[in-house]
Order: sequence, then C-alpha cells, then structure tokens
Amino acid sequence: MPKEQANWSPYDNNGGTCVAIAGADYCVIAADTRMSTGYSILTRDYSKICKLADKSIMASSGFQADVKALQKVLASRHSIYQHQHNKQMSCPAMAQLLSNTLYYKRFFPYYAFNVLGGLDSEGKGCVFTYDAVGSYERVGYSAQGSGATLITPFLDNQLKSPSPLLLPAKDAVTPLSESEAIDLVKTCFASATERDIYTGDKVEIVILNGDGIRHEYEELRKD
Repeated sequence: MPKEQANWSPYDNNGGTCVAIAGADYCVIAADTRMSTGYSILTRDYSKICKLADKSIMASSGFQADVKALQKVLASRHSIYQHQHNKQMSCPAMAQLLSNTLYYKRFFPYYAFNVLGGLDSEGKGCVFTYDAVGSYERVGYSAQGSGATLITPFLDNQLKSPSPLLLPAKDAVTPLSESEAIDLVKTCFASATERDIYTGDKVEIVILNGDGIRHEYEELRKD
C-alpha cells in the first residue's frame, strides 16, 4: 500500500491588496479590509495597515499570522531603539530595520509582502517596497498583494517614475497633489475589486503629512 504524502503547509495566503504613493510633502498608504482563505471570506473588516512610528506606516498582505508576528518584532525593536536614542526612528531607518528583520528569517521567511510609507527627515514622502526576504527599494509608488498585478500597470501608466539609471538622479516622488493621489488610490481599488476575488469590501486610506495622520474609508463591492 503506497504511503500517503503529508501536504500540510505552515503558510496560507489571506489575500488583499496594499498601495502606497509618495508625494512632495505627503504619503498615502492604502489597503483593502477583506481577509480570505481559499474561496472563503474570514472577515470583511480587517485592517492590514500598521503604524510603526509617527512617520512610518506599513501595509502588509500575504499570511496575516506572519504579518502579526512581524509587527510585534518591529514594535519591540523600535521600543529598544527609542530607549537607547531617546527619539523615534525615521522612515528610512525603519525601512532598513524591516529589511534586516525579513532577511534574518530568510530560510523560513515571514510570508508577508510589505510596503512601507512615510516622511523622511526632510519631510518628503517616501515609499519602500519589499519582497518576502527583505530585498527593498525606495520608489515613488508601489502595490503589493493579490491585486498588485492589476494595479501596478495602471500606476505605471499614470505616474511612471524616472529611470534610476538617469544622471543626475531624479526624485522618486510623484507629481500629484495629495487629493489627486487619494482619488487615484480609490480608482485603483475600485478597478482591482472588479477582477480580484481577494480584494474588496472596503478600502482603508491613511494620509501622512506635516499635520499628522488621518484616515479615510471608501466602500468597495462586497461580492
């Protein structure tokens, strides 16, 4: 009698889509609130966005148990940093910490696809995009998750960043105003929701600028 093969996996993919856009003096980070497994919706009201510091916001899709574990590690490392330096981490410092934390687990990775947005030390918007093992890049905009393949071409068409090979180096920030960026994000999600079963219900938008942080919500289709 043939031996049965075990097919248990330590990972699951809970779907969902995250988008971030950096502007001259703001950053917009958005994610939908649907959490699924297979063809089942587990909840329609789950936030994928986490505030890591006053000027650093992370949105994560993938396996939400790993995302929660990652958020706890980052919160603890940030707490140690605050005690040692008597200040909060800047967004670029948090970006490096996130990369190191993901790379440290590269042989049994966090199944989390992150986008980190915030303001740098000059008050400019910054977005960092990641793979599961910590490779990262500073960009003007990024999408991660199950709807990323639908949203990225649309963002490329609307806001194509200058090539990093150009000299002198061009700024990665997008030319849009804050309200234009928010409208663009809403359009992205409305469009992705039509074609991706793992994206929907509601989009949570976090706007970070010199005045602080504010939240907006937009309903998406529920099917």
